[in-house]
Amino acid sequence: MKRCIVLVVAAALAGCGAETATTAATVAAAKKQEIEQGKKTMDQMQQNIDKTMEQAHATRTEDAAK
Repeated sequence: MKRCIVLVVAAALAGCGAETATTAATVAAAKKQEIEQGKKTMDQMQQNIDKTMEQAHATRTEDAAK
């Protein structure tokens, strides 16, 4: 009887470990996606900044030529 209880408890604990590992993997995948989206947003913002800087430089150049 004691042995049966030990086996049931061991099986239950093993199941908890698998659930924890699955949860950790899910969280890691979500964080990876969040980081990739953040990098994409950062790249887009950098392109916008570069474009704005080029336009400002062109405007200054045109004003200086007048």
